[in-house]
Amino acid sequence: MKLPAAHQAIIESAKVRDYLLSSEHPIGRAKARFFRALGFTHGQWSQLHDALLALARTGDAVPGKRNAFGQKYVVRGILTGPSGRSANIVTVWIVLESEAAPRFVTAYPGASS
Repeated sequence: MKLPAAHQAIIESAKVRDYLLSSEHPIGRAKARFFRALGFTHGQWSQLHDALLALARTGDAVPGKRNAFGQKYVVRGILTGPSGRSANIVTVWIVLESEAAPRFVTAYPGASS
């Protein structure tokens, strides 16, 4: 199945800049090392933003846990960075109860196949 309303997917810029690509964020800094190894940089954060949106629109979604806020989905895929390197990635999205568009929750390295 595809992510519901994937063409309307929302990723807050701060989530990419200040979390996934932050070398100072207590949790995000490990993720920042991963994304930097693919060639994504804090200064060019929109490249990662766009790559995550592309994965949301083309990847297969698996329903995750439903909680009080909405329905979560997991989309796995291969992310190719500006360096030309590729890696497996897992992204998590949520469709909030009061919205139709999926919102980006997080991304992290996926297991190698």
